Amino acid sequence: MSTRRITPSGPIHGSMTPPGSKSITNRALVCAALATGTSTLRGALHSDDTSVMIDCLSKLGIDVQAEWNSHTLTVAGCGGQIPATNADLFVGNSGTTVRFLTAMAALGTGEYRFDGVERMRERPIQDLLDALTQLGVDATSEMATGAPPVIVRSSGLAGGSTTVAGNISSQYLSGLLMAAPCASGDTTIGVDGELVSRPYVEMTMAVMNSFGGHVGSGSQSFQIKGQQTYRACDYTVEPDASAASYFWAAAAITGGSVTVQHLSRQALQGDVAFCDCLQRMGCDVDFQDDSITVTGQPLHGIDVDMNAISDTVQTLAAVALFAAGPTSIRGVAHNRHKETDRIGDLATELRKLGATVRETDDGLVITPVALTSATIETYDDHRMAMSLALAGLRIPGVEILNPECTAKTYPHYFEDLDQLIAQTNLG
Repeated sequence: MSTRRITPSGPIHGSMTPPGSKSITNRALVCAALATGTSTLRGALHSDDTSVMIDCLSKLGIDVQAEWNSHTLTVAGCGGQIPATNADLFVGNSGTTVRFLTAMAALGTGEYRFDGVERMRERPIQDLLDALTQLGVDATSEMATGAPPVIVRSSGLAGGSTTVAGNISSQYLSGLLMAAPCASGDTTIGVDGELVSRPYVEMTMAVMNSFGGHVGSGSQSFQIKGQQTYRACDYTVEPDASAASYFWAAAAITGGSVTVQHLSRQALQGDVAFCDCLQRMGCDVDFQDDSITVTGQPLHGIDVDMNAISDTVQTLAAVALFAAGPTSIRGVAHNRHKETDRIGDLATELRKLGATVRETDDGLVITPVALTSATIETYDDHRMAMSLALAGLRIPGVEILNPECTAKTYPHYFEDLDQLIAQTNLG
């Protein structure tokens, strides 16, 4: 297994633009695929997760042409009618792909099977299957585990009323929302219990709206008119705010100043609120119309509910290593069901780096003690690699195992981090 050693940098000062948002790219791909006409997606992310989405859409009969040099995708929409009547789809370890396309497949007429890597076969999807079953779709876990492989047998989506659990993943609801406008009748979706990561649902509805899909919503119920027509459009994908969190965190950890371009407080992505966490920890944050700058200051621990920005938990955990006092992260019990157990496995790696970590029912409490070098296991989780690499900006001798796993959402992460450090040295 390959490793990457991180070299302490001193305070980092620079400016950068992350690649396009994975979350927005995959949502825009689904809406464009269901649209009437040909859409152009600009600023799209080229990564493992978006590549498997494109491959699966192609096997469903959707023509997607990629010009990765310009980060542009051209999608010939199917007008809400899935062309393929049979498909065996490999989703890798992409949660958005399997959950969005399982719902989308309900619009087809035929049989569709979804499978992925070993970890994907451990990731829950039963709540989505139950919701589709309530809508008259034959959607089952092939091995009766509540996880992929999944088989969808459908003769079209008629609409109706359904309830989906909200406490495991907002992607179940997002998948249903994107498919529902193309149903033959109206659909009402109720959410059972707390809805985790609500900003991602708001993002879904915003992307849908750009393609002409409309949702009526309250706090726990969503109403979607059937027989809507998604319209092809020219759509620009925002830079990835989750990816940006690593560079803002680098400023916090090193006491430097980093500006991320083309993101603002008004971004579709809720993860820009990660900067509020850094501000609470002592950093200076400057929100502009087209950029956000974080300047590191002496850090102190905080108590924070990260339910709405759970993809940045590992990033904040890396910052917490350099804060005075404990940092308590709450509201993220669902993180155990991600690419890896992002509570238990994260705690293991933080302890290697010299922190005392106490796991709780819905998060963890991190107290730095005596920081030390370590070789970090990444569990094939891109966010584990990217976030805990930041510890090496201050701690000598930190090595990251399997750094290539960042290809899931950010293939050039380490090169971009090196370039940002190089800006500091040139300055």
